[in-house]
Amino acid sequence: MTIQEKQNEVIDEFAMFDDWMQRYEYMIELGKSLPLIDEKYKIEENLIKGCQSKVWVHAELDGDRLLFTADSDAIITKGIVAILIRVFSDQHPSQIIDADTQFIDEIGLKEHLSPTRANGLVSMIKQLKMYALAYQTQLN
Repeated sequence: MTIQEKQNEVIDEFAMFDDWMQRYEYMIELGKSLPLIDEKYKIEENLIKGCQSKVWVHAELDGDRLLFTADSDAIITKGIVAILIRVFSDQHPSQIIDADTQFIDEIGLKEHLSPTRANGLVSMIKQLKMYALAYQTQLN
């Protein structure tokens, strides 16, 4: 699936819920289903800077695809990172770099987060794109 197809899938899923309490509950469920990052990657250099809670993201190249794993010590944040990992993992680094994140606005996520969580969301996206940029240079 392409990034756009995955984003559309997320948009469709969030559209099924009538209110934000249901969407938060869904995000918590997504967070619970997040494949856990290996404990050896829960290190300082994998922490997302700019997040109020602790969020670790690890990236590795599998052929020409970038695979992400993550974890967080906060359940909502874990759900947020689960959505981002779902959309961006198993994609070519150049596609991650070029991807827009309009789907975040379309599901209304940023406007329903506290300012600190919204800043954390932006930091997570930035870090995923930075990983993609670093691995893209390795592929060239």
